[in-house]
Amino acid sequence: MDGFTKLSEEQRRQFRNEGYLILRNVLDEAAISSLIEAGDRLLATEQRFNRFVSGGGLYDGFRNCITMDDAFIPLLTNPVTLPLVIQLLGSNLQLSTSHLIYRQPDPPGTPASIRMPGWHRDNGRTSMDLGQANYPRIGLKCAFYLTDLSQPNSGVTMLAPGSNLLKERIDIPEGATDPVNAIEPLLNPGDCVIFEYRTWHAGAPNFTQITRKAVMIGYAYRWLKPMDYIKQERALVERLSDIEKYLVGEELDDTLEFQPSGGFNPLNDWCQQHGIEQDRLGL
Repeated sequence: MDGFTKLSEEQRRQFRNEGYLILRNVLDEAAISSLIEAGDRLLATEQRFNRFVSGGGLYDGFRNCITMDDAFIPLLTNPVTLPLVIQLLGSNLQLSTSHLIYRQPDPPGTPASIRMPGWHRDNGRTSMDLGQANYPRIGLKCAFYLTDLSQPNSGVTMLAPGSNLLKERIDIPEGATDPVNAIEPLLNPGDCVIFEYRTWHAGAPNFTQITRKAVMIGYAYRWLKPMDYIKQERALVERLSDIEKYLVGEELDDTLEFQPSGGFNPLNDWCQQHGIEQDRLGL
């Protein structure tokens, strides 16, 4: 992983208290073009494996998309986002999900109150099993946006700041569509939003004539089962760097003895190279 992005204390505070960060110009034009080309090519196929369609076809895409085209693999170790993720969560990480998502424009007559999907937390199985009050901070998503979302109602992911700390379901006033502090980020192609799994979010309507295109890369602790794969295929793993292999769940040493530390972790080496102290990782 080339490059290093230092997490500022203000970013640490914001993510801890509000549950999200907005990063500008994370992807350059070449990367955006490559990702759109790969996404368009996949969406034009009839392939059903890993495909995820919802909202009556308004949402279309693929889960575990890093296996679908090599254009998505560099997002795993993006030099802006992954260093921030490590500093926010720590180094005992694994890929949780990689999701290519296209959001089609809404048909004429769609009300402005539409939220698709509605307000929710990610990894909902956790809150179902443990309850809202016991949902721990276990993961986050890096949402890379590839199209122009600089105007309202362009299909962006809306957020409720501070909802990551809620111990109950989010409150939406009677007759309202959104919680009182909801925000609709205005983003340019190449911007990225990092948000915690516990942060309540929803899909804004898309009243443009443009399909909203995004790739979401989720990370969680290594002891948590990934959302959209169990074990990656060997053909993919053989094309990855050591850090990428580690992030998709591969063990990188052949030590037979039990290792309380969990074994070799190249992210720890990366932290040491950049002077990041282990006791400063996480929030």
